[in-house]
Amino acid sequence: MIRVLASVDPAIAQIPQGHFLVVDILAVWGGPAIRTRVFADALAGRRIGSALAERGGRHAQDLTTRLRMGGNGELRLNGRKYYCTGALTAAWVAVSALDDEDRLRLALVPRDAAGSAVDTDWSAMGQRATISGTTTLEAVVVDPELVLDYATAYSVPQQLGARAQLVHTAIETGIARGTVDDTRAYLRERARPSSEAIRAGVESVAGDPHVLHRYGRLSVRVRAAETLLADAAQLLEQVGLVPPDATAAATGSLAVAAAKAFASEVAVEAGSELFALCGTSATDERWNLHRHWRNARTHSVHDPVDWKYHHLGAYEIGDVLPPNHGQL
Repeated sequence: MIRVLASVDPAIAQIPQGHFLVVDILAVWGGPAIRTRVFADALAGRRIGSALAERGGRHAQDLTTRLRMGGNGELRLNGRKYYCTGALTAAWVAVSALDDEDRLRLALVPRDAAGSAVDTDWSAMGQRATISGTTTLEAVVVDPELVLDYATAYSVPQQLGARAQLVHTAIETGIARGTVDDTRAYLRERARPSSEAIRAGVESVAGDPHVLHRYGRLSVRVRAAETLLADAAQLLEQVGLVPPDATAAATGSLAVAAAKAFASEVAVEAGSELFALCGTSATDERWNLHRHWRNARTHSVHDPVDWKYHHLGAYEIGDVLPPNHGQL
């Protein structure tokens, strides 16, 4: 379903990604109290947004957001998060923070909690409708029942990361499919043969051997991305959310890594090939075809594909499991 949605609007398809991740976390690590409260809202159609990433640190895991116990016995959140996909229109926001002992926690707070503000300062060139801007937390009171030991969730073999990455893979694959479909439509309905093609005796785009070759190659690569996505999804179902060991976790994680790395490359390639195939007229703003490349390029740098290929090679050649108990 995410793939189908992303073929039309990948930003909308990305909005529930954090929701699915938090639901998985609660299903495995949440106690009865937090599951009862949050799952009831989820079943009623209310979403969970994510506030996990930050800007300005030395690295992506260098968090400054803090969950502190006050003198009055209240837990309070203070910090500033970015890339908060889905938070603007969510009922709950999942916030990662370090506690008094510098241990990683995950706190769920109501979207409209006092001291919480979600901004619309997302200004990326693509995936614009995700509105993945800043969430500011100033002395936000947190119910202790809505706090999870987030560090523990990733300290054992699991598929949380792989399942989250599977959604991102579906988004990239959907972008690629939407792009190749729009390319086909433009070639059939609007494109004209180039001057070089006319001199070679080509009367229509459908008779241009170079167009047919490049489109055919692109179409096959998109189908390959869809197949890798389907295979990875099937494998994750077999492995389960809580695999028996790190090797089983690695099997699922590496399958998703391969699918995501390939889909990310194909989606960007498709966005560029569209113009090479359709010509200058396709760059007209009224067609808005450049959205495909912008969305693919923006989303594809979510995490580096080079490391995915690295871990795939390390496992295939040297039997080296990915880090984090088999998770990428």
